[in-house]
Amino acid sequence: MPRADASLYALFRSRFPADRGRVFLRGDGGLSVTYFDVEKTSARLQHVLHKSGVGPGDRVAAQVEKSWTGLCLYLAALRAGAVFVPLNPAATAREMAHFLGDSAPRIFVCAKPSPELHKAARAAGVSTIFHLGADGGGDLADALAAETGAGVDAIKVDGGHLAAILYTSGTTGRPKGAALSHANLAHNAETLRRLWQINGGDVLLHTLPIFHVHGLFVSLHCALLGGAAVIFLRRFDEAQVLRRIAGATLFMGVPTFYTRLLSRGELNQNLCAGMRLFISGSAQLSPAVFTAFAERTGHRIVDRYGMTETGILTSNPLEFSRRRGGDIGFALPGVELRVRNAGGKTMAPGKSGALEVRGRGVFNGYWRMEKSAKDFTADGFFRTGDLATIAADGRVTLMGRAKDLIISGGVNIYPAELEQLIDAIPGVTESAVIGVPHEEWGEAVTAVVTLEAGANLTPTDIRNALSEKIARYKLPKAVHFRDRLPRNAMGKILKNRLREEFS
Repeated sequence: MPRADASLYALFRSRFPADRGRVFLRGDGGLSVTYFDVEKTSARLQHVLHKSGVGPGDRVAAQVEKSWTGLCLYLAALRAGAVFVPLNPAATAREMAHFLGDSAPRIFVCAKPSPELHKAARAAGVSTIFHLGADGGGDLADALAAETGAGVDAIKVDGGHLAAILYTSGTTGRPKGAALSHANLAHNAETLRRLWQINGGDVLLHTLPIFHVHGLFVSLHCALLGGAAVIFLRRFDEAQVLRRIAGATLFMGVPTFYTRLLSRGELNQNLCAGMRLFISGSAQLSPAVFTAFAERTGHRIVDRYGMTETGILTSNPLEFSRRRGGDIGFALPGVELRVRNAGGKTMAPGKSGALEVRGRGVFNGYWRMEKSAKDFTADGFFRTGDLATIAADGRVTLMGRAKDLIISGGVNIYPAELEQLIDAIPGVTESAVIGVPHEEWGEAVTAVVTLEAGANLTPTDIRNALSEKIARYKLPKAVHFRDRLPRNAMGKILKNRLREEFS
């Protein structure tokens, strides 16, 4: 047994309100969960895991819809010293075969019986399969209801013990499992809680999925550490959010959520009078949405930046003046950031290059993979794959993913710069700029644009609006219009799909 308990669950429990009868979660269907229920139910579910053969270090994989029991499964895995593997409910059987084969879980919890999923689980050596439906029912819920082992003690672990494996989106190959320790998650969550001043007086309106960093490790970790209450909704629905927002103080969402809220006439300053903080992440928030939201509600959305492998790395302060698009604030305490060129030279303030990070929240490597120079530098910095600038005052501005950089005629072109200008054109909702193969230039700048209802813009209109703002070589050689842009579950635009379509 370790000499000291560095379990993330032990940290949560140390922050529970003195009055354990205070409500932690309330939501759909009359859901009401107190902090006492958190302790009691997670202990019972930990006992279910123990009786199913789960011990410290064993993996518990879950591909389930959002529910209180699904969240409790995560807490129970932490208590058991197991490694939680949350998986997207939208993942196909083929994708699941890879996730299960790679993580080799002791237990797999899925939404409903499926011959394909069961076959993949058995091939991966899974010993026990449970089911947990979107309504919280299923044989896992039955086992929990029959369980009487509420007095089981949580396992003590050290900070380096693995807490979770999260699979990256896999847009450039097979997904890899980012292995995150209790210390990684605890440091990042506590840093954010302090920075965003989350406390027992806060009420978080939670509409994010819980298989992802944003919904689970950022939102709910901060609420648990702050002893806050949570309005726990199964999914984002703008009408439901607008009905609930008057009873909340915090909201965390992806940019798409804010765009959809702005489409509703009910959104105004009076409705948001009780709100303390709006936070956006998982994808870049456009300057147009930021400005429109501030004008409608009186609230400036706080942008932050992070990755599956690192947790959150930067945030704008609670009180700030946003300077330009792509501004993601300053490095969090304990986070070291630098920008370097391909030769390893650190770039001067304001000059763009590859963003690298080192800190206590940064993972130690991918599951079952050796550390490589492709992922980590010799002095321990993780290569994020993003391009950025760092100003003299430390303010960080994202320029886009390195793989999205367009090299046309031997000159670097940053899509984020063009997207911000296109998004500011009246009538444009949003855009994505990509590079497609071109015989003469190597890559041709191509813009894919969505328009507001009733807008009647042409490709020439877009190019003309840009022509006085950027150099000619940056102008899109083609402009395509689409009703919507392809996105993943967290709202990030899937540029690889656009490149495939327009190449």
